[in-house]
Amino acid sequence: MEHIELKAKERIDDLQYKGLMIIQNTEAFCFGIDAVLLANFADVKKGDKVIDLGTGTGVIPILLAGKTQASKIVGVEIQPEMAEMASRSVKLNNLEDRIEIVTGDIKDSAEYFGSSTFNVVVTNPPYISKGSGLINPSDSKALSRHEILCTLEDVIRVSSKLLVPGGQFAMVHRPERLVDILCLMRNYKIEPKYIRFVHPSPYKKANLILIKGAKHGRPELKMMEPLYVYDENGNYSHEINQIYCRENR
Repeated sequence: MEHIELKAKERIDDLQYKGLMIIQNTEAFCFGIDAVLLANFADVKKGDKVIDLGTGTGVIPILLAGKTQASKIVGVEIQPEMAEMASRSVKLNNLEDRIEIVTGDIKDSAEYFGSSTFNVVVTNPPYISKGSGLINPSDSKALSRHEILCTLEDVIRVSSKLLVPGGQFAMVHRPERLVDILCLMRNYKIEPKYIRFVHPSPYKKANLILIKGAKHGRPELKMMEPLYVYDENGNYSHEINQIYCRENR
């Protein structure tokens, strides 16, 4: 693993998978369980080209590089300082041959990369709809959580352009946006195929959803088994331990 100089307020975290590491800034947006679940949820086949829209710290491309045999993974991030940090994480893991971090606006991705270029699009977009609550538009955390620089429609529209016919769209979001998500996916020719609700624990309502769709796919939506983060005793569930590779610890 290559030595990388850290900047002020930065730390290196262990991703607990195949020795992968990531740089994070304690004062900026740090990745959460939603990114880890999405990386596990996406179906990436050998040789696939994958793009992560709004990659942030670059955690999803790095995890996908460890979990899959994708030939190329691109992460697009509009915040230059975040993209630069993600690029250093790629270098830290010696993954420059498979991962490219691009600084830019995801709304311009189809013009930059070309249409029908990727087999898989993954995205963990801002959850909070435009106009909801008071925010500081220059705050890195606000940009990651609120639809300031892009909307849900922007993300789905661009994803449709980037995908090859039959290509897969995979996203993590909030359940309260489900109707918007399904309507926009179908409107932009991405047919919803799988939905999985993520619950904090049994008997608590879902606070995340994982959804997959296929570009120009046939109508057929399957509801997957719910995923519980914690079990009834307050311990991480068996499946979460599997996802985090904790089973043999």
